[in-house]
Amino acid sequence: MTRDDFEKGIDYVCGVDVSYNGRIASASAVVVRKIDLKVIEIVITKNEIKHPYLPGLLVLRELDPVLETLKLLKNSFQLLLVDGHGVLHPRRCGLASYVGVITNNPTIGVAKNLLYGTVGADDFVRYDGNMLGFAIKREKHSRKTIYISTGHRESLSTSIQLVKALTRSGNFIPKPLKIADFVSKNFCEL
Repeated sequence: MTRDDFEKGIDYVCGVDVSYNGRIASASAVVVRKIDLKVIEIVITKNEIKHPYLPGLLVLRELDPVLETLKLLKNSFQLLLVDGHGVLHPRRCGLASYVGVITNNPTIGVAKNLLYGTVGADDFVRYDGNMLGFAIKREKHSRKTIYISTGHRESLSTSIQLVKALTRSGNFIPKPLKIADFVSKNFCEL
């Protein structure tokens, strides 16, 4: 999508992530207030893994745990960050796109690995002449990078601005996803 498709301002943001321990998937969703990044709600689920990991088809493995976890939220949000790709995907429809379409939420994909395309000198990720995402490095010489792409109902420029606004100084992962990652990994090991 090249334009934003949401009417009201963004006051609350949700981040969702899934971690694994053997055959168990632990998913967490974290809602934060955008203005000060204060945590409003955290929900967690554990599910048995139904599908093996297939490169490029993370949606098969993570969609059910993500949707089940999002259903438990009592607080509303206007933006969803998904640990996975949006349109920066070989099929131009990664996990963030699927979750956004199914839930009809404005959604941004934030991934830790580049699955598709090439990062240019301007940090935009392109494939076949199309601008599909943006790379943000932790530090100038660090290899740690996140790849932002539109999931659903968000433009790439808005996605980049929002991810930067939701990321604390010294970090490179937006706070809602950072907390969701921490919670899912620690809950998974219980």
